[in-house]
Amino acid sequence: MSVFEEQEYSRRFDPKLWRTVLAYARPFRRHLVLLGLVMIMVAAVDAAFPYMTKVAIDNYIIPQKTEEIWRFGLVYAGLVVLQFFNIWNLITLAGKIETGVCYRMRRIGFKRLQELSLAYYDTKAVGWLMARMTSDVLKLGEILSWGLVDVIWGFTTMCAIMLVMLWLNWQLALITLSVVPVLFLVVVFFQKKILAVFREVRRINSQITGGFNEGISGAKTTKVLAREEQNLSEFKELTGSMKQASVRAAVFSSLYLPIVLTLGSIGTSLAVWFGGQGVNREIISYGVLVAFISYTIQFFEPIRELARIFAELQSAHASAERVTSMVNTEPDIQDAPEVAALADSLAPMKGRVTFENVSFAYVSTEPVLERFSLDVQPGETVAFVGETGSGKSTIVNLACRFYEPTAGRILIDGVDYRQRPLAWLHRQLGYVLQSPHLFSGTIRENIRFGRLDASDEEIETAARLVNAHQFIVELGKG
Repeated sequence: MSVFEEQEYSRRFDPKLWRTVLAYARPFRRHLVLLGLVMIMVAAVDAAFPYMTKVAIDNYIIPQKTEEIWRFGLVYAGLVVLQFFNIWNLITLAGKIETGVCYRMRRIGFKRLQELSLAYYDTKAVGWLMARMTSDVLKLGEILSWGLVDVIWGFTTMCAIMLVMLWLNWQLALITLSVVPVLFLVVVFFQKKILAVFREVRRINSQITGGFNEGISGAKTTKVLAREEQNLSEFKELTGSMKQASVRAAVFSSLYLPIVLTLGSIGTSLAVWFGGQGVNREIISYGVLVAFISYTIQFFEPIRELARIFAELQSAHASAERVTSMVNTEPDIQDAPEVAALADSLAPMKGRVTFENVSFAYVSTEPVLERFSLDVQPGETVAFVGETGSGKSTIVNLACRFYEPTAGRILIDGVDYRQRPLAWLHRQLGYVLQSPHLFSGTIRENIRFGRLDASDEEIETAARLVNAHQFIVELGKG
């Protein structure tokens, strides 16, 4: 079971990378703005509830005045209704953003995979690519939608609470918030640790996905060679590495959150201790103390959520690196702009193919062809015969420009085929693969795959030409 080399990422958290990722959400700018406004409203209402409790205690409960409490009840009920609509809107908007971003990233990724040269697939396992198009993209979609929800809500809530606390009693507010600088140091310390371990988890996850793919697609070979036990042993070693990396990730995350919780509890304790002394000395009201206790609990709740989002962001950062590295890969074989412009203006090829001193190597140290020359005239039939690995398939792949020569030239009708567009060249070719691949769908759809406007009569004619028509019509549904 082979494992393709995974690109290593050693840089620190990169804001530029996230600007690239945010570009995928550009069509959803309106949704993102609305979501931001909704989250600000959610935070403002959250900050208003403890203050409403303070008003109830100081204005109605302590003085035992209940004549006008119905007005207070109406305002409180209005806030509850407003929050209901805020939550409904945030779920709707975040869901649309997540689904839309995932769809767009997968569409762009699939398009790039169609454009990349065959050399790219020589070094990438199918599972490696599938991990990027599925789990990595999903991780980014979630962080750009629900992560954004929690980040905006968290920061807005903390800012609103800090302002209200400073307004109610700035001395007690400063004492209560004295643990925030320590929290900042904790965040800085854990950032590097968590990011590194999540990169390792995502890297091994790609290898496991690739192992699954190879195990399934190569099942026949495995049975012929009786390699079940060896494959199982190799896969067990790989999953063992995944377990160890995942445990390390869980350890760092599990240490991070309790530290945040402890610091939050210390902040609440400071509010109770110094606020209680203020109530005894009648410096502050009982309602202010209750509000402060509520605010300290409420202030550190967003920090706990931000701690969770921060841990997820490290994992998503690793996913972002992997997805963007794939999408930003440029095809090895591309047309020059002036050549691409010729695609619709060229006449069909006549069919003369000439190799002039062509050399080629998949790996620079292992040449496959050296100074190979060949001239095939239109209508001429040529057969290549030789032992395995002698370069027969390579010659065909070079003629189709799936690869390009490392030295020498290939001419089509006397013109270097680099001066002809790839799309034009491939439209002129018919290529029967050594190992046929059938796509999902009917046989008719598979035959039509290369030319979607082919008629049923043309499809049946093609099937007869390759002696397939008879066995096709004998199938269950013809």
